[in-house]
Amino acid sequence: MTTTIVQWTTGNVGKRSVRAVVAHPDLELIGCYAWSPDKVGRDVGELCGIDSVGITTSNDIDGLLALAPDCVVYNPMWPDPDELVRILEAGVNVVSTAAFINGRGNPPDRERILDACKRGGVSMFGSGISPGFVELISIATATICDRVDKITIDEAADSTAYDSPETEQPIGFGRPIDDPELPAMTAHGSAVFGEAVGLVADALGVELDEIVCEAEYAKTTADVVMDSWTITAGCVAGIAMSWQGRRRGRTVVELDITWKKGHTLEPDWTIEEGHVITVEGRPTVRALLEYLPPPDFEATTFADFMALMMITTAMPAIYAIPYVVAAPPGIVTYNDLPLPLPRGLVAT
Repeated sequence: MTTTIVQWTTGNVGKRSVRAVVAHPDLELIGCYAWSPDKVGRDVGELCGIDSVGITTSNDIDGLLALAPDCVVYNPMWPDPDELVRILEAGVNVVSTAAFINGRGNPPDRERILDACKRGGVSMFGSGISPGFVELISIATATICDRVDKITIDEAADSTAYDSPETEQPIGFGRPIDDPELPAMTAHGSAVFGEAVGLVADALGVELDEIVCEAEYAKTTADVVMDSWTITAGCVAGIAMSWQGRRRGRTVVELDITWKKGHTLEPDWTIEEGHVITVEGRPTVRALLEYLPPPDFEATTFADFMALMMITTAMPAIYAIPYVVAAPPGIVTYNDLPLPLPRGLVAT
């Protein structure tokens, strides 16, 4: 049976979600929410770089929910708990890429979302490339071991060309290197990675005593100039975060995230871009994930290459839709669902 979809926002990730939904034989796009006034009333396909789909965007939330979709594909940059509660209470499932894995990073909002799921009889699921998919791969990797001592996920990227102050400033980029508020900012702004630590620990059957965030910072010795903002010399242009899940004083799950901008940093960390998953145990397993363009890929700008990363962010949520719709009411994670399968989009 066809699953009906309302798309929530048409930003960078949302555009890729729309394309995937329209192309999928088992999904039907019936509506689209846009918060930007200049997008309201426009054809969704044209907004997303494909042919017209005959559906126009709307900012009428009540009207969109009255369509009674099976699922909302929720792709804003940050989650809005009030918005999510409204959708879920209306009896609509949600798959999200907006900084949500299990909600434990914000307990009050998590309780509200759980209650809304119960009242609406629906489920809420969060994923993306990282956190989300990468944790799923780490869990799968551990299934060839007869003893697991620790799982570590390393993420590293030079994000100089990734011009997104809305996501980077909240964790400390651009702040003076001696700002005493930096550790608290980083922990708050990256709390979804703490949720991901909990996801992996749950898969291992380990009850953690604590999940902590440690961070180191690098300053730039020259201005880092980007299209929409500039990090001035002496301010933070590199952040190395380590989210650690500990049991009896020992770290059993660790997510290390290193983001840097340019080569004028002090210290200038050497990084291995991509994701490296290490499962320490018997045997110890190391897996490197790289994200490369296909042979037919054509790109002339960095934005073209960034489209690949938007795809990797959108697709884990898209593939999870049928399993989330079928799940019992509540917040669900990869630990609660069957393995989402990449069906429906293979060219034949």
